[in-house]
Amino acid sequence: MNHTPGTDRNRIFSPLAPSRGRRSFAATWWGNAWVTALEGPTPVATGRLARGRTYARAGNVREITITPGRATAQVKGSMPTPYRTSMQIPQLSAPQWNALLDVAAAQAGHLAALLDRDMPTTLADDAAQAGVRLLPTRGELVPYCSCPDDGNPCKHAAALYYQVARLLDQDPFVLLLLRGRGENELMAELHRRNAAQATAAAPRGVAARQVFAAAQAGLPPLPAPPQALHQPGPVAQLTATADPVPGVDAEALEFLAADTAARAAHLLRQALLPHGEPIGLPELSVTDDAARLAAAGPPPGISQRLAWGTRRTPNGLARAAAAWHYGAAAALAILDEPPECDPLYLRAVREEIKQNWDGEHAPRLRVDRSWLTVVGHDAQLRLGADGRLWYPFRKKHGTWWPAGFPQRDVTAVLNSLLAPDSE
Repeated sequence: MNHTPGTDRNRIFSPLAPSRGRRSFAATWWGNAWVTALEGPTPVATGRLARGRTYARAGNVREITITPGRATAQVKGSMPTPYRTSMQIPQLSAPQWNALLDVAAAQAGHLAALLDRDMPTTLADDAAQAGVRLLPTRGELVPYCSCPDDGNPCKHAAALYYQVARLLDQDPFVLLLLRGRGENELMAELHRRNAAQATAAAPRGVAARQVFAAAQAGLPPLPAPPQALHQPGPVAQLTATADPVPGVDAEALEFLAADTAARAAHLLRQALLPHGEPIGLPELSVTDDAARLAAAGPPPGISQRLAWGTRRTPNGLARAAAAWHYGAAAALAILDEPPECDPLYLRAVREEIKQNWDGEHAPRLRVDRSWLTVVGHDAQLRLGADGRLWYPFRKKHGTWWPAGFPQRDVTAVLNSLLAPDSE
């Protein structure tokens, strides 16, 4: 599924490839439920639906735009000019969305499944019990087409319906967008509700005055702090078990357990630092956390899932992982967009390089906001958002990749980039 950049509530999908010979337009239960809602027990439209299936399989449906309550596309028929076709579906009301979000946030498995582009039947069943029907009925699908056929639906609208089933099959968030909400706003709200539930369920703790009074009563002193761990202990080797658990990716679970242990050891080292307070772990977006995980070198299957879950190509994820390796979140922040910078400061930086350059002629630098590109070389310096550190980048196959750890000394970074053995 090739998704063209749009907005969270306006997703544009490139034309789907022809699928001649396919027996079904869907492989998932929700995709098949969509097809059932379209076809239903109505023989009156059977001929038009058959032509719609033929048009869809032949690739006659052009670019598809999905917005709340509507899918639109141009569909090529027997005439040279394609027809303007759309379908409408009722959006969920605000109370219905609240009920659905409560249901989705009630079980951690629901959120994990959605992130994996899956929609468990339990989510739909629980939503139905709360009075929210996710999948439409036949009567809720309202077609429109600029062709002269007054069928409901005509063959062009039917072709659009079938192609939407293929989109739903690959990404259930398409269905949720048709029902009124975009993926980013949904995930933000689910994370907010999960955090609120975790806070509500947290233990109340003990008042400081009670602890002090108990200590005064003669309780033994606290034990000595544990020793810092430079490396966490080994995690259980789940992939070695002879009895795999259905529905559990043992390899992914092993990787996440090892990551959790490493982060816990890091927090312990921070807590044991003398005369300092722990700085904790940064709050990361889903896409940034995927880059962090990818930088740890997961197995190929997990890297593919991380790329798919964050809508990156494998190369795009590898590039983000390289940024995390060299500079964590600060390097990710400048991976695609340069922060604004005072032009006078950059002019002073270029003069500093000229003054400190160990050679006859300092390299020429082209300025693009806070980026300095070396003219005649596939090398670039990027100023971090903190305005202090310079990050080296090198162009590979037309794309700028992180090329090393940042430094404050801009001349030193440039020297390392242009060194003969730095490739």
